[in-house]
Amino acid sequence: MRPLLIENARLLDPASGLDAPGALLIEEGRIASLSGAPAGEAERFDAGGACLAPGLIDLRAALGEPGHEHRETIASAAAAAAAGGITTLCALPDSEPPIDDPALVQFLARKGEATGSLTILPYAAATKGLKGAEITEYGLLREAGAIAFTDGSRAIASARCMRLALSYARAFGTFIVQHPEEPTLAAGGVATEGELATRMGLPGIPLAAEAIMVARDIALARLTGGHVHFSRLSTAAALELVRRAKAEGLAVTADTAPPYFDLNETAIGEYRTYAKLSPPLRPEEERRAVLAALADGTIDCVVSDHRPCDADDKRLPFVQAEPGGAGLATLLAVTLAQVHNGSLPLLHALALLTCRPAALLGLDAGRLAPGLPADLVLFDLERAWQVKAGQLPGKAQNSPFDGRALEGRVIATFKRGRRVFPP
Repeated sequence: MRPLLIENARLLDPASGLDAPGALLIEEGRIASLSGAPAGEAERFDAGGACLAPGLIDLRAALGEPGHEHRETIASAAAAAAAGGITTLCALPDSEPPIDDPALVQFLARKGEATGSLTILPYAAATKGLKGAEITEYGLLREAGAIAFTDGSRAIASARCMRLALSYARAFGTFIVQHPEEPTLAAGGVATEGELATRMGLPGIPLAAEAIMVARDIALARLTGGHVHFSRLSTAAALELVRRAKAEGLAVTADTAPPYFDLNETAIGEYRTYAKLSPPLRPEEERRAVLAALADGTIDCVVSDHRPCDADDKRLPFVQAEPGGAGLATLLAVTLAQVHNGSLPLLHALALLTCRPAALLGLDAGRLAPGLPADLVLFDLERAWQVKAGQLPGKAQNSPFDGRALEGRVIATFKRGRRVFPP
């Protein structure tokens, strides 16, 4: 590869606090310099004053493959990820078959590598068959490349099983990702319990279902010394428990997804199934609590929570429709909306998508630094666009943000120094 000089850019590196005009030189797929001085002949790319930041690292996405290729394939997910500036993605194990075998972990990683645009870091199932009864072979799965362990969209309900999972994960230098929802309280529910669910005649899930599971697993983390990561936190009570656990010094981390700080439960009005998610959207005061937790550092990362559904999954009565939303192409722009409205500083918002998930996973990535792989996103902070289902990249079109006007558009994505978006 010829050296590539990206010039006339606004360099943004949350890890170092860099926010300045400049140029970035890429040689052999790695960042060679932030001074912009090419070594010999280099191809030049004029950024036109746009923002150049590390490629996004998405800690949570479901891929249709294997088992549900009609919803999404790894190739189509990679295209959507590139359009959204995502260069590394952690894939959930709740596929068919579940990712509870070392060969399947290796399969996902190889398929990601074959795209040329996306590194896939597979999660392995925390329990065999995702059944919550018996833990998987953590040592073999970790050796095969599993980044961490989770039962995906299912909570590990058994306290005994969760205790074992945390202990074994600690022994192998990793952590457990928990779906924070007490399953017996959530069973059958499709919306947050309260006035709106009652008025719409929808079975509700109490807010306490999240906090109860979080409280239990914090106690188990204290008992075992293991690291528990709560994914898609959405309630003030659960966030306060995490805040206190961190102050105590426990190995507790958390993420959330854009719907939980950008939308509230009114988005399901008129039984809008694109806004049927798990956990369900919350009242406005809970959304504000999530935003406050992003600002004060209680929440470590923002994830896409990409869960592809096809038309048949969503064109059903609300109770019967599949939960989940497409999130790869909108992850950056919806997060940037909080910058535009003054809720988050720009570098702080980008840190939630780059250096902080990299630190959590122990990756040498998510930063603009010489020697690191040139995984980069170039975006126009001010460019306006509208989310339109049917026009999103990738197969999955089930966006809860359908119709939403946004500012912040990806212009180009680079993977190891090669431009992968636009293709």
